[in-house]
Amino acid sequence: MNYYLAIDEGTSSARAIVFSERGEILSVGRRGFSLYYPQPGWVEQEPEEIWQAQYEAVHEALQGAGLRPQRIRAVGITNQRETIVAWDKRTGRPLYRAIVWQDRRTADRCNALKTHEPIIRQKTGLVIDPYFSATKIEWLLREGGVPPTAAFGTIDSWLLYKLCSLHATDVSNASRTLLYNLHTHSWDGELLGLFGVSEESLPVIYPSGAYYGETTVWGGKMPIWGVIGDQQAALYGHGCHLPGQAKNTYGTGCFLLKNVGAVPTLPPEGLLLTVAWQVGQGEVIYAWEGAVFSAAAALQWLEKIGLLQDYAELDTLQGPGREVFFVPAFTGLGAPYWDPYARGLIIGLTRDTEVRDLLLAGLEAMAYQSAEVLELMGSISELRVDGGVSVNPYLMQFQADVAGVEVVRAGHAEVTAWGTASLAAHAAGLPAPALAEASRFLPRPQATHRLERWEAAVARAMRWAQA
Repeated sequence: MNYYLAIDEGTSSARAIVFSERGEILSVGRRGFSLYYPQPGWVEQEPEEIWQAQYEAVHEALQGAGLRPQRIRAVGITNQRETIVAWDKRTGRPLYRAIVWQDRRTADRCNALKTHEPIIRQKTGLVIDPYFSATKIEWLLREGGVPPTAAFGTIDSWLLYKLCSLHATDVSNASRTLLYNLHTHSWDGELLGLFGVSEESLPVIYPSGAYYGETTVWGGKMPIWGVIGDQQAALYGHGCHLPGQAKNTYGTGCFLLKNVGAVPTLPPEGLLLTVAWQVGQGEVIYAWEGAVFSAAAALQWLEKIGLLQDYAELDTLQGPGREVFFVPAFTGLGAPYWDPYARGLIIGLTRDTEVRDLLLAGLEAMAYQSAEVLELMGSISELRVDGGVSVNPYLMQFQADVAGVEVVRAGHAEVTAWGTASLAAHAAGLPAPALAEASRFLPRPQATHRLERWEAAVARAMRWAQA
């Protein structure tokens, strides 16, 4: 039996999962870590906290599976994307807190760069937004006191450095920086100049499925055969290997990706073009993406203010509720609006509004935002889904209704981790089957979903912080 390890470093926790070659989950390790909010719109993490949490999670997973490190045939790394770490090349010491993908501190700078957007979109497939890494690096150099001799990297790069002293990244993560040229498959000199970043400070770019080296951090040797951004990992884990296949992950945000094959075709306005993966020296595969910044974040906020006591409450909800809309634009809006100045809004409150209506509105917001993205993506035969909130039956049926598409839920919730584990296994020439599906939700044509009212609510939330 072959065993694979997925290192899954997310926005709020570090996890590690040991899989058998049949895709069975043998054990899971998990450790949380802190997010820091030093100013409104700023979101930071401590790089060493991330590393310590990841170290403990892997240790727990190996112990839980009863395996020594040398029994692991392939390690895959998947990570929160766009988050930037800067560290000293000589000592390995972080030089500033990690600036998280949700961070909005460079909104004004992005606004000033809008005249460059046509060439940036043509080269990178992205839009100018604080979400991406380049203005974060620029801010660290200009405002954060980080010297130009520092090493910069997304979280995968930071983990690789800690695991095997390698300053590297993969094509999927590189394509999220605003510095990677989709056509030359390299860091772009013109964009490096625009943001004041030297190529020497950036990681070497590898295929997603490739041999990165061995780590001995946990004792015995474990070979690293894969690195891929978390949303691309989920696309791979769902088996969306053919053009036209699509998935949606319901986590802190919602990220909907559609495989568009080996030609980097720009999507409609409001969507992104991103690298999905590359295995070995094979073709680079691309995806269209709709990035929704706040999905389960709305439920986390409802929990924070005491309206949600237990997530199990959500599984018993039945609609419809009263006409209440919750636009969870806590850190602005992503696709298809790309408005960093939008802020959260709840509208439609009356004297008879109940907690149940607010909980339903939090769930429905995920489906509305995803439906807007799906409409831009064009025809798909089915939407494959995963993520923690995808277990909620009301949300999955509502998503099918509002988008008018069949929703297919995976056989287990660890699709992202399985995606990176199976990618690493395939790169190493080892077996890794496709996941089975668990359930299907068919759209009901008679269902009412008030999409126009949702769009009216979004319009009221936009550009609020710019006033």
